[in-house]
Amino acid sequence: MLIAFLVSLTTGIIKFPEFQHFFISVYNYVSVSRISLVHDFSGLVLIGLIIIHMIIKRKGLFPWMADILRKLRGPKNGKIKISVILGLSAIIVIAGLMFYSSKNRPVTLTTVEITNYRGEKLGSINDFRENSIKGPQYINKNTYSLQITGLISKPAAYTYNDILKLTHYQKIVTINCVEGWSVKVLWEGILVKDLLKNLTIKPEAKTVIFYAVDGYSTSFPLDYILTNNIMMAYKMNGLVLPPERGFPFQLVAEQKWGYKWIKWITKIELSSDTNYKGFWESRGYNNNGDLNGSKFSQ
Repeated sequence: MLIAFLVSLTTGIIKFPEFQHFFISVYNYVSVSRISLVHDFSGLVLIGLIIIHMIIKRKGLFPWMADILRKLRGPKNGKIKISVILGLSAIIVIAGLMFYSSKNRPVTLTTVEITNYRGEKLGSINDFRENSIKGPQYINKNTYSLQITGLISKPAAYTYNDILKLTHYQKIVTINCVEGWSVKVLWEGILVKDLLKNLTIKPEAKTVIFYAVDGYSTSFPLDYILTNNIMMAYKMNGLVLPPERGFPFQLVAEQKWGYKWIKWITKIELSSDTNYKGFWESRGYNNNGDLNGSKFSQ
């Protein structure tokens, strides 16, 4: 019981945003989703052990439970008590296994996924790890609005259909995660600079900040966005992005580590703050996020 409590406490502290910068090295070996899974499962085990302890000690039980245990007292009923405890233990294990399997259930594909493109073998949607800060987000495309604010002459807003009317592009780009995995994907989307070309950007704007619906954020130099064909993708391998992969839009941040590939984008801000740090950058990861650079701030 003590071990389950300590595991639950430790993983809970690691998950807490205010403490994450103290445990930044943990995420090189264990994903966010794995830490969440261990935390939740150890919590279930702890609850089960507490219930079993209460049954054995007959303390803190509801009156009807205590009455049943009184009837089971005595050497003749020892096997029954053991059976009750073993039965409860089995229920806890089964519940934990069901919880585990539901956490790792693969994404169900509704159409055929492209696996090869012009002779190149592609990775799969199912090759990605779920490591978002609050789990998959579900956005209604009918009410979706992408806000563009900050150092521009006039704020703008685009609906999902507005964005899909822009010229769209396809490109194979590999996403590389600091956790050590990578996936080669055929992305399809629009260019971020196409969203900005009809807006008057003020001279003092130096940074583009992207925000997601779950509170995640990350930033890039304005030049990186304007001088490169950086896509905001709505399809991968021929499939519309499922919620797990960032529907309605994920940034394809070429030559950047995966934590710069923000999903569920809802807002873009033009800023003069060249030192702005997003979710993981404020917790120790390099603000540039370059693949050929350091993973961590110097």
